[in-house]
Amino acid sequence: MPSKKKIATSVSPHDIIGQVDYVNPAYAYVIPTEEKGGDIWVKQEDLLGALDRDLVKVTICQHVKKGQQRIGRVVKILQRNQAPIVGCLEQRNTHAFVVPDGRRMHYDILISDSRYKGAKHNDKVIVQITGWPKESAYPVGFIQKVLGQAGVHEVEMHAIIAEFDLETCFPSEVMTEARAIPAAIPAQEKIYRKDFRAVTTLTIDPEDAKDFDDALSLRTLPNGRYEVGIHIADVSYYVQEDSSLDQEAFKRGTSVYLVDRTIPMLPERLSNELCSLNPNEDRLAFSIVFELDIKGKIHAEWIGETIIRSNQRFTYEEAQQVITQQQGNFYKELTALNDLAKQLRTERFNKGAINFETTDVTIQLNVQGKPLSIVPKTQQDTHKLVEEWMLLANKQIATRVSKMQRGKDLSTFVYRTHDHPDPEKLNDFWSFVKQLGYSETIQRQPISKALNIILKATAGKPEANVIQSLAMRAMAKAVYTIENKKHFGLAFQHYTHFTSPIRRYPDVIVHRLFKQYLRGKFCTHQKVYASKCQHASERERVAADAERASVRYKQVEFMQKSQGEILAGIISGVTDW
Repeated sequence: MPSKKKIATSVSPHDIIGQVDYVNPAYAYVIPTEEKGGDIWVKQEDLLGALDRDLVKVTICQHVKKGQQRIGRVVKILQRNQAPIVGCLEQRNTHAFVVPDGRRMHYDILISDSRYKGAKHNDKVIVQITGWPKESAYPVGFIQKVLGQAGVHEVEMHAIIAEFDLETCFPSEVMTEARAIPAAIPAQEKIYRKDFRAVTTLTIDPEDAKDFDDALSLRTLPNGRYEVGIHIADVSYYVQEDSSLDQEAFKRGTSVYLVDRTIPMLPERLSNELCSLNPNEDRLAFSIVFELDIKGKIHAEWIGETIIRSNQRFTYEEAQQVITQQQGNFYKELTALNDLAKQLRTERFNKGAINFETTDVTIQLNVQGKPLSIVPKTQQDTHKLVEEWMLLANKQIATRVSKMQRGKDLSTFVYRTHDHPDPEKLNDFWSFVKQLGYSETIQRQPISKALNIILKATAGKPEANVIQSLAMRAMAKAVYTIENKKHFGLAFQHYTHFTSPIRRYPDVIVHRLFKQYLRGKFCTHQKVYASKCQHASERERVAADAERASVRYKQVEFMQKSQGEILAGIISGVTDW
């Protein structure tokens, strides 16, 4: 972060338009909407009263060397963020304020005496800012809606839904369109598509999953090699481009998984029924099929539209038990898929992939929504099995497209890319690691190798989680883009998202474009798809923030019953306050 002692003086007439990312009460970043020179750091007193996600004009106040953080000041607020703000109403003497829940809103909001809407002290409310008078230390607003008393489970969950502007209901025209889709698969589709219904096909998903958008098939070929099919729900067949369903899916961008509920991208008619690869039902899929030897070397691949029939739905735990005990339904197929996945995984790490294994948690709630326990999720071989085959499918689709694009002018595709780590954050990470006693010679290795060494060295130790967390914070954020760049974390030259179209809109776009490319029709609408990618990345960020907010709330609620107790812990990070 630039020093607060530096005085900003205007030395450049160049103004930049961008959106405010108000990360800290003392400063914010302005993210340029078009210009590619990097984010601009602006201290609080130079924001001109701009708030998070406002669109502003900023001028660069200090020349910096290449690669250093630019410093600026806001010269004009072009557009206020109109999203409502969620918070708690507080009565303070003769005035009422809303204290925002959001971590990027750093000011309480003064409420007009006549615009309470019946809200009482400590009620959760939705407030709309109307302005910020020059003579006031606070922005002013009015209460749009009273959600209820703070601390009540449903009130808090609806507060999170409102804070992140999530849509829980589908418009009537979307539901009408979904209901009108026939369940029966047309005869011509069965003739046109490659038929895998006679091949052993399985799904492996979490126990509470209701939509199954990927399946694996396996059979042994006459030459002794394996044929492995990765079959993905053919959502793009049912969701036609520019239909009401499509427009709503694009708007949502992704399904959102809160601690107690799912807010789906598609209506259940599609997500849980027509598109879901349910067992013992014929389903349309878009598939990539590999021929591999026992060492996991790929000898051939085929990509195209298929019809499949899943033989069994496994949970991760059920599939793991079958593999471990070497008995049960389809144990030979599951074992072969697992053995091959291990070969693929080893090869990926040998090529420089980083071995991040985050520890997620499951929060068990009672019927009233109160947290009963917080249990770490255990990563089993079956989780890695599915992950490895999905990674391979995503990589190979992007690789195939990159070969198709050669010699084609302005052909467009959607990629999932991950840039190199931020050097400043990486230096901070290594400084922290050295303080824990780990050799600084590790840092001299290539970045991915050095990170894998330290992650392996700390595995199973008390500091493992904080090391993993800090390492991930040093990484760049993965984004959707039309630029075919390397995925640093996975060490893939080409990568996309193909395998989850029921819950991710970019996967739907990838399916559509790839089908066109298979037919020799190349898309050239780069600006259109660049905008779609930007929207998808933003919706992904919103979903992740909402999910984390719901988990954090339940974690805090769970710990409240331990107030007054002395508990053992470990510092997991340091933040400004």
